[in-house]
Amino acid sequence: MRNRSFVQPVFLILFLTLLSDVYGQGGLFEAKEPMAIEMSFSIKQLKTETNDSTFIDSQMIVESANGQKDTLDIEIRVRGNFRLENCFYPPMRVKMKKKEAANTVFKGDRNLKLVLPCSKAKNAGNYLGREYLAYQLYEDITEYTFQTRPLRVTLTDTDSKKAESVELLGFFIEDDDDVADRFGGKILDDKKIIPTLMEDSATVRHDFFQLMIGNTDWSGLFQHNEKVMMLDDKTIVPLAYDFDMTGLVNPPYAQVNRNIGVERVTDRLYRGFCRDPALLQAIRAEILAKENQISETIEKNSVYFGESDAKACKLYINDFFDILKSDRLFEYNVLNACRSNSAAQTF
Repeated sequence: MRNRSFVQPVFLILFLTLLSDVYGQGGLFEAKEPMAIEMSFSIKQLKTETNDSTFIDSQMIVESANGQKDTLDIEIRVRGNFRLENCFYPPMRVKMKKKEAANTVFKGDRNLKLVLPCSKAKNAGNYLGREYLAYQLYEDITEYTFQTRPLRVTLTDTDSKKAESVELLGFFIEDDDDVADRFGGKILDDKKIIPTLMEDSATVRHDFFQLMIGNTDWSGLFQHNEKVMMLDDKTIVPLAYDFDMTGLVNPPYAQVNRNIGVERVTDRLYRGFCRDPALLQAIRAEILAKENQISETIEKNSVYFGESDAKACKLYINDFFDILKSDRLFEYNVLNACRSNSAAQTF
């Protein structure tokens, strides 16, 4: 007579293994290969009938690694400012109910940001790919990042008379609360935190990263394109996001703030606050040691943009490492360019 207490767990393990194969129970962000999704909705309705608190019902078809497709009921809304007003495809937020996400890769990530190309131009996906690259480079620099997952999106705009589908590159970004839960922390919304009060090493790594990708479109104090996360009563770290207005991406719609002395989006300007020079030198050495790793990250993600874009990204990042390798350039671009505490009230 068989021992039922043994047989039942075996079948349970086989069943859970099957679920894992079908749905990818390892988690949405544990895999880096592109996920295939299909969406169909009215872009006009999305832009006119949703806002920060209003969603519309929709569906998302998700294709698993073995080719099985499952339809999930979701809610979607617009988000953001500049791209919402200036892009054909608006940035979105996707939300699903707990029961809908059960037994899927979305189980622990039911609220997500969805990033799509700005325009319908043929090369728009290249800029999106370069923006996704920026998130991967950020992971090379610091542990405090939003997780991302690349997507192959089949999108049907129901406003179109032909209702033709288009194939787009996109990516999901982890929700604010989920990244805070991952670190056992808390997002401090709508609070002005002077950057010099944030954890030194994490903040300097963040500031070096922003210099690396040529980003001046951020503010820690005013939480512009940045969140701040409290890990404990004494430790606050920055969480950067939204890297399209950078020299690394260099999209045609990019704008710069000439009030800070930047003429082109590809111009670099160190926006970090002054710290102990010894700390700045230590982080300099730390990032210099990652040059090969960063080069490999660019190469690995070059599948998301063209060959000329890959070359441009490599040259742009090489210029950053030229700054780190030269004592003269490092002194001029970082040590002498850092912002004093009196600048805390400006972008």
